[in-house]
Parts: sequence; structure tokens; C-alpha cells
Amino acid sequence: MSHFSRRHFLGLGIGAVAASAAVAKLFAAPSAGDSSAASTATPKAAGGASVTIENFSAAGQSLGTAQVPKVVKSDAEWRSQLSGEAYDVTRREGTEMAFSGEYDHNKADGVYHCICCDTPVFDSRTKFDSGTGWPSFWQAISSKNVNKRSDYSFGMERDAISCRRCDAHLGHVFDDGPRPTGLRYCMNSVSLHFAPRAAA
Repeated sequence: MSHFSRRHFLGLGIGAVAASAAVAKLFAAPSAGDSSAASTATPKAAGGASVTIENFSAAGQSLGTAQVPKVVKSDAEWRSQLSGEAYDVTRREGTEMAFSGEYDHNKADGVYHCICCDTPVFDSRTKFDSGTGWPSFWQAISSKNVNKRSDYSFGMERDAISCRRCDAHLGHVFDDGPRPTGLRYCMNSVSLHFAPRAAA
């Protein structure tokens, strides 16, 4: 199956799943808040747990690694912080509808952060138009800032990508991307917060 056909097939399949999830969501309890901004409150660590991430400046330049507290919040706190759709995707591993996200066609220069904890996760310089309906990147901003795990949900074999600091579900990665990595990080817009690049 060609790369285009495979992407089209996966897009249709995941889009259908997302549509079913959206219908089911109509009967779910409403979100306690509708703010899409990342929380600025001091994060709580579970039993003193910490993780090592790579920090970046507003210009997208590496500031080196640092050990930071792992962000852990109650379900009620996440619901209060996030929009209903962002909560469903990041905390319940949902998927937004294809072509519905605000960053699918975003061509601005900047850095994409996790919507839950503001950890930098992708740089616009690695973004490309995959034609799938979700913002796609051929590389994460740092391998230290994301986690990858096997995902066999909905009868598909995929690799799920999450934020290393708060475990927010961001999307999935596939091996049909462009050079130089050959990867396609297919992300959900609602899992991300875009910050325009500052002057170096």
C-alpha cells in the first residue's frame, strides 16, 4: 500500500473512531471549565517523582536538560483546567476529528507546547503537510520530552506519543513520514499550545 493510500486509510479509520467518540461524549458529564491555556500553578509530584526534560528558550534554542517534578493532578483539576475536548484527548486518549484542529494548516514559526503542562514538544521547523487532517511533524523537539508506547486500541497497531512530564496523550507516530527521519508524528491540535518564536 502506498504512503498516500495508507495515510488516507488510517485517516478514514481514525476519523470514524473520533466521530463515534464525539457522539458518545454528548452523553458524558460536562467539563468543569473551558480554558485552553496551560496551567501556571505549581505542579504536584507523586511521591516526589521527577523526570528529566530538555528546556528550550522562546526562540526554540536548547537550554539543556533539567530534572523537574512530574505533573500530577486530580481528574477534577484537569477538567477545570482544560476544555472538554482537550480533556477527552489528553487525559482519556481521545482523538479530535480530522481537519478540525486549529494547527492543521498553521504555518507560523514557533514552538508547540503540551497544553497540560507547557512542556515544549515540537518545533514548527519540523512540521509538514501530511494531508491527513492532523498537524504532523517529522521529529519531536527532543526525545527527552515525549514518551512512546505501543497502542493496540480499536484493532490497530500504533505507537502512542505522550508528554513525558504530565503523561498527556498527544497523538501517534507512524513510519511513513518524510526525510530525514521517515517519521510522521500525527498530533491532536487540542493537545498543543503554539507560541510564536521569539528573536534569538
